[in-house]
Amino acid sequence: MSKTMKAMVYHGANDIRFEERPRPEILQPTDAVIRLTKTTICGTDLGIWKGKNPEIQDTAVAKTGLFDGRILGHEGIGIVEEVGSAVKNFKKGDKVIISCVSRCGTCENCQKQLYAHCQNEGGWIMGYMIDGTHAEYVRTPFADTSLYLLPEGLNEEVAVFLSDVLPTSHEIGVQYGNVKPGDTIAIVGTGPIGMGCLLTAQFYSPAQIIAVDMDDNRLAMAKELGATHTINSAKEDAVQRILEITGGRGVDCAMEAVGVEATWDICQNVVKEGGHIANVGVHGKSVNFELNKLWIKNLTITTGLVNTNTTGMLLKTCCSGKLPLEKLATHHFKFSEFEKAYDVFKHASDENAMKVMINYE
Repeated sequence: MSKTMKAMVYHGANDIRFEERPRPEILQPTDAVIRLTKTTICGTDLGIWKGKNPEIQDTAVAKTGLFDGRILGHEGIGIVEEVGSAVKNFKKGDKVIISCVSRCGTCENCQKQLYAHCQNEGGWIMGYMIDGTHAEYVRTPFADTSLYLLPEGLNEEVAVFLSDVLPTSHEIGVQYGNVKPGDTIAIVGTGPIGMGCLLTAQFYSPAQIIAVDMDDNRLAMAKELGATHTINSAKEDAVQRILEITGGRGVDCAMEAVGVEATWDICQNVVKEGGHIANVGVHGKSVNFELNKLWIKNLTITTGLVNTNTTGMLLKTCCSGKLPLEKLATHHFKFSEFEKAYDVFKHASDENAMKVMINYE
């Protein structure tokens, strides 16, 4: 068996290459090695490649001593190739969903379900602190608590979204945003995360869902998936339009799902007193936070990195067929076309791409 594999390797802003790399090995008794069968590209991967989020690279360098040469990616499904001696729940040949967050399950933060901040070298580390899923094989730490058996019959493309997109949207957007029956909510940004927020918000029966974007194709999909109103912020004043829709009151919850100042600014100007701003987007630069206007409004403003504490519930919901997530996989590529997949996702608006799916088999 070959000791090497193909992988997409990061070498700096706008420099990512399809290279030969050593296959991962078991390093800890709790590890597993997975042979990937499907993966996708996250907006965070794209942000790293484009140089949008330099603090990610800086943090990785500070903690690990390097980032040049990192294999990106933290989403995917595959087949267990090898397990460490302490792994009890999985065996060679099992089909699994890989969680973007690795958790020991025993540290102080894990006991609080803050799995994103696992203190025992866990949390979001894959494709960041350690090599990730944009390769033929990946090592997954804490396999027993960081993998999910892939149910027979579940659409495998939907399963890939359970790695990150769906739990991030549900937990950091909808749950942190405290969406309740009868609420009016605004989702600013209808990329994969925004669409995940739109779909999972409907678990809680909001009365109105206002989707905001600059892409008419994405807004059309948002309408199809349940938005009651859509606003193209490139063509009209989104703040004014949202206030018109809500009779001047604003929304109960505004979800920022992009990670740029313009979308944050819409959110902070449309939330009503007592409401919530749930920041889901990954920001690479500071934004203007108008605390001088907001302090009086009794707001709750949340940020967060996904904990994946609702992944099990979301997995069951996906098995029921009630979430049409397969619509998000708009473009498909072979593993050998990984570089093309990155390029298409980088120019998602021009390509009408929502989420790109990479198939290994």
